[in-house]
Amino acid sequence: MTFLPRCLRLLREDLQVVADRDPAVRTRGEALLAPFLPALWLHRPAGALHARGHRVTARVLSLAGRFLSGGVDIHPGARVGRRLFIDHGAAVVIGEDAVIGDDVTLYHQVTIGAIGWWRDRHRLPGERRHPTLGDRVVVGAGASVLGPVRIGDDSLVGAHALVTADVPAGSRVWAPKSEVHPKGKPTVALVAGTETTADMTADMTADGTANVTANVTANVTAKRKRGGL
Repeated sequence: MTFLPRCLRLLREDLQVVADRDPAVRTRGEALLAPFLPALWLHRPAGALHARGHRVTARVLSLAGRFLSGGVDIHPGARVGRRLFIDHGAAVVIGEDAVIGDDVTLYHQVTIGAIGWWRDRHRLPGERRHPTLGDRVVVGAGASVLGPVRIGDDSLVGAHALVTADVPAGSRVWAPKSEVHPKGKPTVALVAGTETTADMTADMTADGTANVTANVTANVTAKRKRGGL
């Protein structure tokens, strides 16, 4: 297939993907306004230039795509399969050696990236830093997939999940759900082995431990001074 017919076929395919996966879009004409398309379309020539060693020119195209799409950052070195759909197309990052399979769906604020430079600087030359997403993977809003991990085909990564290990094909990965505390119901905190009722907020760490705010600490200290604890 010659270059021009192949490009036209890919463009029609991209527009059809938007029409199929975005309920707010009714026609292919409306699909042209999908925010992520400029980033995707400019990524294709940028990727070809990057593979030929024209890294600066490739990055210029990538930055233009990021600007036109409102924040979809696809590194020219990333390998992106067919029929990628990025819903809303805001603050999405796809790293340098990431591999995206066919029919993948990403929602806004998704990061397909590396763990961090402090880890990557110890990797051997040519060692992978970014994830591989299989075919038909869905990654929900605000989720991060970090490091040289593989997400198997047909897997779903829920909103705000953090993935740093391989996920088998057909799996579901969920972030913990938020808890609802009805207004007026006291919150019970466990401080130094003692249950303490307080008006508090807590930030949940990765292992589920509550970091209780200074408000609770002050209440407990005051009770100890009065001999209550």
